[in-house]
Amino acid sequence: MTKTTSLPPQNFSTLSPDYVLNALENIGFCSDGHMLALNSYENRVYQVGMEEGPPLVAKFYRPCRWTDEAILEEHAFVQELVEQEIPVVPAIVLDGVSLHHFEGFRFAVFSKHGGRAPELDDHHTLEWMGRFLGRIHAIGAIKPFDERPMLDIASYGEQSLDYLLTHDFIPPDLDDAYRSVVNQALDGARHCFERAGEVQSLRLHGDCHMGNVLWTDAGPHFVDFDDSRMGPAMQDLWMLLSGERTDMMRQLNDVLAGYEVFCEFNDRELHLIEALRTLRLIHYSAWLARRWDDPAFQQMFSWFNTQLYWQDRVLELREQVALMDEPFLLRI
Repeated sequence: MTKTTSLPPQNFSTLSPDYVLNALENIGFCSDGHMLALNSYENRVYQVGMEEGPPLVAKFYRPCRWTDEAILEEHAFVQELVEQEIPVVPAIVLDGVSLHHFEGFRFAVFSKHGGRAPELDDHHTLEWMGRFLGRIHAIGAIKPFDERPMLDIASYGEQSLDYLLTHDFIPPDLDDAYRSVVNQALDGARHCFERAGEVQSLRLHGDCHMGNVLWTDAGPHFVDFDDSRMGPAMQDLWMLLSGERTDMMRQLNDVLAGYEVFCEFNDRELHLIEALRTLRLIHYSAWLARRWDDPAFQQMFSWFNTQLYWQDRVLELREQVALMDEPFLLRI
């Protein structure tokens, strides 16, 4: 299959308000001229008022990050969830098309959904979240992605370290310390995966932080499946856990009580919690580095790539190395 991206790719600096409105008008949406930039760094996302009907959300994809096929695979997965009456937000389909092209950019349009952050200190909320994720994973396990990558040590850890080192982001006086601690952390993650043994990979949300969950009186719904990929179920669960070990054990118990109503959970994946957290920390630094030529990143993440930033990462990863050596989290 031929992999396609928008050609020629544009820089986000050319994405003016007029451009956004013209792109929407090109597919039949007439704006009333009101537009609000929403909180998104990877892509550019706008709430746009309509002459008729409620506002819509337009998402302009970062050029060259995903192929068209990978974006459409995400859209198809979310639509599968919608067809099972799981409350997620799909891309609007117009004449059979959910991904649109306009003068070098690719974009999709979504209905606007409101909500608040879930209260994760409430055990009913955690159980409800667990049921929701169990339903998503039950569908995600039916078949694999073909176009989207695997979340593993190679993609999140080794490739991230290679990028940071080959592009000279690490200060020279911290190079040895950072290189050493990341290699220790990757060894620790490998041991965690070895202890877990063979675990199933399934289609995930992939970025299950609370900014991507909107809560209403009807319960949670997820937005932004942009990082959806293959990986272990625990990747979508561990970010619901925080605090001291006893706190996380209680939270885990609540989440899995809801999760297993819809999807079986392999307890061997509990070995992966700190390994997945470690891989996310390494990947996050490389994610910032890969976007550092985007002026929006330099403005919003001005603390990145400073001496203090890399010193803190060394200390953070040393803590993770120690945590991966501790006994894995257990159900209560």
